[in-house]
Amino acid sequence: MRKWVFLWILVLVVVEFWVYSWVGERIGVGKTIFLTLATSIIGGLMVQFEGRKVLESAKGQMNNGQIPGRTVVDGLCILFGGLLLLIPGFVTDAIGFTMVFPLTRPIYKIFLVKWVAKKMKDGSITFFRR
Repeated sequence: MRKWVFLWILVLVVVEFWVYSWVGERIGVGKTIFLTLATSIIGGLMVQFEGRKVLESAKGQMNNGQIPGRTVVDGLCILFGGLLLLIPGFVTDAIGFTMVFPLTRPIYKIFLVKWVAKKMKDGSITFFRR
């Protein structure tokens, strides 16, 4: 598993460098740096706004005696998307924006829920109820 993670990180770095240099050649270095800073700022504001919405929704569900399962998955998508937005680069920013944006977030939620269900079946993840 560690070999695959290292390989994915290496591929991501190479792709990010290639896209960054390609965009820099097309629009110029100054505009590329400005675009990188702008996506970070806009992404940070989106993460803050969406995170507050999800937190309020989870609080409301818990106050009504419900378990906020899907809301927690939304929160995880926003967290991972925010982490990707912190990494400078256009590919990670595109993935991060789609994880934070509410209309495209369900794409990732499907895979995340399936992954968690698989891990719970094989015993890698356990949970306890009170």
